[in-house]
Amino acid sequence: MINIPKGTKDMLPADAYKWHYVENSARKTAALFGFKEIRTPMFEHTELFTRGVGETTDIVTKEMYTFLDKGGRSMTLRPEGTAGVARAYIENGLAQQTLPMKAYYLASVFRYERPQNGRLREHHQFGVELYGSESPAADAEVIALADTFLRSVGLTSLTLNINSIGCKKCRAEFNAALKEYIGANLSDMCAACRDRFDRNPLRILDCKEEKCRRITAGAPRITDYLCDECKEHFSALQEALSAQGIAFRVNPSIVRGLDYYTRTVFEFVSDDIGAQGTVCGGGRYNHLVEEVGGKPTPAVGFGLGLERLIMVLENTGALRAEPERTDVYIAFLGERAQAYVPVLAGKLRAASVCTEFDLMGRGLKAQMKYADKCGARFAVVIGDDEMERGCAALKDMATGESRECAFSDIAEAVKRA
Repeated sequence: MINIPKGTKDMLPADAYKWHYVENSARKTAALFGFKEIRTPMFEHTELFTRGVGETTDIVTKEMYTFLDKGGRSMTLRPEGTAGVARAYIENGLAQQTLPMKAYYLASVFRYERPQNGRLREHHQFGVELYGSESPAADAEVIALADTFLRSVGLTSLTLNINSIGCKKCRAEFNAALKEYIGANLSDMCAACRDRFDRNPLRILDCKEEKCRRITAGAPRITDYLCDECKEHFSALQEALSAQGIAFRVNPSIVRGLDYYTRTVFEFVSDDIGAQGTVCGGGRYNHLVEEVGGKPTPAVGFGLGLERLIMVLENTGALRAEPERTDVYIAFLGERAQAYVPVLAGKLRAASVCTEFDLMGRGLKAQMKYADKCGARFAVVIGDDEMERGCAALKDMATGESRECAFSDIAEAVKRA
């Protein structure tokens, strides 16, 4: 037997309704804020991610699925959604259209990492991107979208953490202070942190190794080194969130794991999925478009893992979705009825009534058992007598009550019930 690859998971028909629920909620919420869907390729040129995401990030150094195609070109399966949207923004001339550009995506992403609860090597993300505005109001708009979506699917006990990691100017001063603090303990840190020390010391704060986290616990705070413009931006963001009634906590330890972030970073955190409790993360990335070949363009967005979200919804009992149910199950007896049932089913389906009938050659009793097992709301039994009269008993499977109903009236009777 060929088994499923490690770190991947089948979505089975019995669970599809959960995915439909969160995906439909994502689409509705994005539409409320004026965001429209964008779809980018599942694989891109590797350089897009090394330049856009950052050569010192865990994603690029450890986790990307990279391969040579038949033309010898290096390609990578999409490890996150933002870089691909930036490439599409440049390549399709979206900067020439009316700004801001507001887009969302529902996409699979691929990372070779240790599988954990809600995080697989292939997982799925809901993400939004807003291009063209430097205003802190744009940051607040994206955060409000995430907050609205999470509440719409039933989550109300999340904590929003926000931080500012500054701009290139104030981050240089912070990096110097951070290197001075870490320098004496660098030999005790992991290999990845030692490698980042000179190239990108800010990434050290994102390390998940316990020995490194102990060393960085007392490190300088980036918020103490912000320039006046970054301080003003961060202050205005907090005022905008407060004005909208969105509760938050300033958490100076948040830096996020991608190099393209500038100024605002944020996370929505839940305690219901273990140590790695972030269900949504994002921030501002004013230099990404420039890094991958476009003109300087301010941007802000977030990514949200759907597997994690569904897990939190299930763990907290907040999943309000119910499996799709069959409206009518048609059981039959006899060759004449058997020939007519697909015709009747077609008429009911044309009237938007979900309809099933036997395809397995079951007897009448077994058909009725299946109708109950599949959760059908109503059942109809058709035999020679019903064919002669053009009507049958429409049985309510919940109450057991039956009433005579003409074949032509079944759809209306089900819709009224």
